[in-house]
Amino acid sequence: MHVVVMAAGEGRRLRPITARWPKPVLPIEGRPVIGSLARELAASGFGAATVVTGHLAEQVEALLGDGSAFGLKLRYVRQPRPDGSADAVRCALDAGVEPPLLVVGADTLFTRGDLGRFAAAFEASGAPAALAHHAGDPLPLWGLTAPVTSRLADLPGPPYELLDAVRGLALEEIAIGKTRDLTDPLDLVEENFPYLS
Repeated sequence: MHVVVMAAGEGRRLRPITARWPKPVLPIEGRPVIGSLARELAASGFGAATVVTGHLAEQVEALLGDGSAFGLKLRYVRQPRPDGSADAVRCALDAGVEPPLLVVGADTLFTRGDLGRFAAAFEASGAPAALAHHAGDPLPLWGLTAPVTSRLADLPGPPYELLDAVRGLALEEIAIGKTRDLTDPLDLVEENFPYLS
């Protein structure tokens, strides 16, 4: 299963901070979110990932490099416009990535081990698609097969969203643990205050 990391968004709710820094390089517990995510992917047994970049892409790509510092082999694909989650995955597919896919948002930290457990549960389900949730709230973690990725070119939009791609298909909902995310500027203080004290 190949991993696609969506790291192209503008982080509009975190403006003006994200005018200078892309959301995935902002810290939780003093470490860039995307760096912690890369380490967790490697710890979960994933060896390679394609990172879809866009807004301030150079910063994300410089931080991660070839991925070897995180235990991964990384390659990059640019999303020309922030046209949604399905468009980000379509950019990866156009660059040669093949399903099945684990698709993850670059700005979220997951409970340790949940990425591997989610991937295993998705594979065991036999469903064409899976979406992670915690306490009923959907999370930016998807499992996608070829019947779903083949629909991405025909979605309404922009924006082009993965939820539209799975309409009418059996969607496996997989519960995972709590996640941490930077949604607004106050989150930066709250997520880093324990680290600073």
